Amino acid sequence: MNRRFYLALRDLHLYLGLFFAPFVAAFSVSVFFLVHAWLPGADAEADAPRVVAGLTMPAGVETLPARERVEALQRMLAEAGIGGEIGFVRYDVKAGRLAMPVIMPGREKEVVIELAARTATVRERETGVWDALVFLHKAPGPHLVDIRKNWWPMQAWHWLADGTSYLVCFISLSGIYLWVALKAERRVGLALLGAGAATFAGVVYAVVH
Repeated sequence: MNRRFYLALRDLHLYLGLFFAPFVAAFSVSVFFLVHAWLPGADAEADAPRVVAGLTMPAGVETLPARERVEALQRMLAEAGIGGEIGFVRYDVKAGRLAMPVIMPGREKEVVIELAARTATVRERETGVWDALVFLHKAPGPHLVDIRKNWWPMQAWHWLADGTSYLVCFISLSGIYLWVALKAERRVGLALLGAGAATFAGVVYAVVH
């Protein structure tokens, strides 16, 4: 094995692993809350509603295609000082009203826009740091992909989440490669690798049967 390549790979394995360790830890911790469906502080009460008047209402916003509507609403909400990721938009035709959750990690706003009056009623509640981790774990996610990442911090998080996944793959593969290079550790490593693979296969078999 080329020693220079081995040393370079070892350093990358170490330092990139350390750099991305906080992101991996965030994903790992949030899994516990996803699995057990319990979040400390999840029942926090919403703040008193506030009304924002004089909104610059985009023409025909209620009939725009999904992505265009969300982008138009984001511009309008930004002018009103309401930031966050729009989860979905519900249009009540009879009432002439748009309703949507606007989410920031750790905080959620329920926004109801009266189209004719050009006002928005905003109810805000703290969801806490643990809910923030769960939100980041699931976002941007596979649901409503045509409107996801409509808030620029979520676009940045999308790249960080992808980068973390790629780095986990790199750390795993480079770790196996580095282990193969250590002849004295091959037998023990092979036994542990086999035990891990057998455990994973057993879990998958138990779940699907």
